[in-house]
Amino acid sequence: MISTLDPQTALVIIDMQQGILRLNPPRMSEVVENVRRLVAVFHASARPVVAIHVVPSKAPGVITRSESRGSINLAALPADFAEYLPELGVTDSDKHITKNTWSAFYNTELESHLRALGVTEIILCGVATSIGVEGTARGAAERGFNIAFAIDAMSDMVPSAHEHSINTIFPRLGERATTDELVSLLGG
Repeated sequence: MISTLDPQTALVIIDMQQGILRLNPPRMSEVVENVRRLVAVFHASARPVVAIHVVPSKAPGVITRSESRGSINLAALPADFAEYLPELGVTDSDKHITKNTWSAFYNTELESHLRALGVTEIILCGVATSIGVEGTARGAAERGFNIAFAIDAMSDMVPSAHEHSINTIFPRLGERATTDELVSLLGG
């Protein structure tokens, strides 16, 4: 249970995009609805929303040997791979940031964008819990941001990895809450 949020809180949505969601993570209809609710309350209260898109890269130093074994053919990615689901309510006026690795903080403008807005806390949601969400959470914690995890607005292709992140890693990095709890704290 979370008791408070910082006055300057941003919603950071991880990889809720067509190409990732085609992998059919568990509970996606619930996750999509909860992310949609969070986006709506952030928009209604004029708070910042950041949509993170992942696009794999072949840039030197970005792909490791272990990643190259399962290398993605960038030319074969569908044209809509990085597009967010329209039903989430993310708009062109929200900040859109492309990442090439697990963490949305690595080699992106996320930190400078949040700092420019005076953001001290982020609410994290999206997919995959144990990859993009956890990688970004670790980056946020290293940079001194407070973190709230919308635990029912995230999923992972590996249920045991999802549970490990939620129950073991996230309590060390921030506070966990349901979408209902967060919406209530945000005045929605």
